[in-house]
Amino acid sequence: MTTKSTPTHILQDEATVAAITARVKRAQGQLGAVARMLEEGRNCDEIVHQMSAVAKAVNTAAFTLISASLEECIVEGRKDKQAVTDKLQKLFLSLA
Repeated sequence: MTTKSTPTHILQDEATVAAITARVKRAQGQLGAVARMLEEGRNCDEIVHQMSAVAKAVNTAAFTLISASLEECIVEGRKDKQAVTDKLQKLFLSLA
């Protein structure tokens, strides 16, 4: 019995990984600010604005990760390039 492995890609570009990590950490800080704002009973408009910033930061990090992975996949000339590309496209669509 053979199991078909799911095509995967691990991002290799250290600068891109660092940039994505920084963005995620920034979003983590913003999310902490949202929790504090809620606990302090702050204005809903301010809270929603901050939540929007968190969502944008997370989505940007995800899009950056997927696009950089796709680029590396194509450049690498992987044998399973199409399968990885299809998987990354599905990830893009999951964010839409």
